[in-house]
Amino acid sequence: EAPRVFWSAPCATHDQLFFPAEPSQPLVLPEAGPDGIKFPEGAPRPAARDYTPRRFDTARQELDIDFVLHGDGPASTWAEQAAVGQRLGIGGPRGSFVVPTGFDWHVLIGDETALPAISRRLEELPATAQALVLIEVPGAANEIALATRAQASVRWLHRNGTAAGYSTLLLEAARELALPPGEGYSWIAAESAVAKAVREIMVAQHGVDKSRIRAASYWKRGAIAVHESHED
Repeated sequence: EAPRVFWSAPCATHDQLFFPAEPSQPLVLPEAGPDGIKFPEGAPRPAARDYTPRRFDTARQELDIDFVLHGDGPASTWAEQAAVGQRLGIGGPRGSFVVPTGFDWHVLIGDETALPAISRRLEELPATAQALVLIEVPGAANEIALATRAQASVRWLHRNGTAAGYSTLLLEAARELALPPGEGYSWIAAESAVAKAVREIMVAQHGVDKSRIRAASYWKRGAIAVHESHED
């Protein structure tokens, strides 16, 4: 059932989604008790993953969340077989650091897992802002329409068969950036090693102050459910 009230600040917010341990099993959710939130004794605990809320329609009470289908993992497995009437647990939204929209320019860099957050950020930016956007996806078929009032330059980078997390496309494109004059902010989200490397390029090559960069791992090769920030 959709939430009756749903507040979501800019693109830094995220929900925690709860999936059945197996698609064929019933969804088990934590319950509130006198000692806090607990799962029922002996019940299979659901898998939990963090996702950026893409859109919430208050009038229709509909929440949109985008999934990347990658063939494994509880979230992708659930999304591939999802049908009307199936249940999904939602906790949140929870906030994190919110980047002001008043900067002169914004650099947004990420792979397909960052598309919901990048899409929301572009929609939030004012017409006076400039946006330089680098997005890595499997191929041309994975490009989506991006709405914005800002003066946006969007560059799509296609892996064309290279496995996700092994491409250097974002690093190469970040090195080629020509930053506009004025005060700006850089936002990065991708595979852990890629996000760290792009952040280093923005600092070492482009001279961006570390306080003006937000870099996050939305996933990590060989690891499960990684979502972390990169800061010195």
